[in-house]
Amino acid sequence: MKALVYHGPGQRRWEEVSDPQIIDPTDVIARVDTTTICGTDLHILKGDVPEVESGRILGHEAVGTITEVGASVTDLKVGDRIIIPAVTNCGKCSYCKKNQAAHCQSNPWGVGWIFGYMIDGTQAEYVRVPFAETSVHRVPEGLSDDEVLYLTDALPTGFEIGIENGNTKPGDTVAVIGAGPVGLGAIMTAKLAGAGRVITVDMDDNRMNKALELGATDKVNASDADAVEQIKALSNDGLGVDVAIEAVGIPATFETCLNVVRPFGAVANAGVHGKAVELPLNKLWISNISIATGLVSCSSVDILLNMVKAGRLDAKAMATHYFTFDQFEEAYDLFSNAAEHDAVKVVISRA
Repeated sequence: MKALVYHGPGQRRWEEVSDPQIIDPTDVIARVDTTTICGTDLHILKGDVPEVESGRILGHEAVGTITEVGASVTDLKVGDRIIIPAVTNCGKCSYCKKNQAAHCQSNPWGVGWIFGYMIDGTQAEYVRVPFAETSVHRVPEGLSDDEVLYLTDALPTGFEIGIENGNTKPGDTVAVIGAGPVGLGAIMTAKLAGAGRVITVDMDDNRMNKALELGATDKVNASDADAVEQIKALSNDGLGVDVAIEAVGIPATFETCLNVVRPFGAVANAGVHGKAVELPLNKLWISNISIATGLVSCSSVDILLNMVKAGRLDAKAMATHYFTFDQFEEAYDLFSNAAEHDAVKVVISRA
């Protein structure tokens, strides 16, 4: 088969590799029908995630069709269309039993995100899916691949790590710093928590306008000298936002969150950071703010899927560019320079 293979920082190739095989009886093999590229994949290619070894197939989001099942798999069958989330769930360890699969302990790494990180990922013609029965979700009849593709990562991350970790309450003012896929995921799901004003903050007007289409009520350009003051002025009393969500993964955006959150507010970090960030506790200790970080557990996929089925969540709305598998390199080139192409999220499918 062919796959998108990482060969060290800055090096990737769509090339021939061996087909995946069943290793554990709880595995399935799936034909990948549709996949995408995540900002985390770009972080890996920049060398920000040194644990990823050369030769690893990238990707952790896909919709596929089961072609083979392990000996212990009884609830899934060949031919089932499945959503393959970024995080695997063993269903047995103490974390998975509490819907905290981000830290699944049933693998040597103690983390639920293993696709394209510790094992071969989904940017391939076929993929091995561990713990399949407790990890994947069947695609309901009548839904297309691109209607459920972003339930694999961007939407659950925005909701779980942004909206839920920020303890968003009805009427809250929420600032989302970064209007990429995860930031848009937070904006699109803020309504599930009853958020009042939702402010999108970015330097890319195209992405902020997309955010306004998807549920943001206001936008502030982060490059404005008075951006912090503008954001705080949009809160109910001018003292700052109730929830500030960091969705980029750089020190400057985290600092913006600290500067715009009100006393007793919350900062929820959803971005993947490649460098250390300063935390000025000498100034923050008196503010009574909470700071949450996290890796998504994908525990909200069923909730979000029900919203999609009911027509309440247009999960495919962040897709802007479509490619086929033989255009993988082109898709990466475009997504790596998203601002130049007004790109938000790509869809990559079999021809």
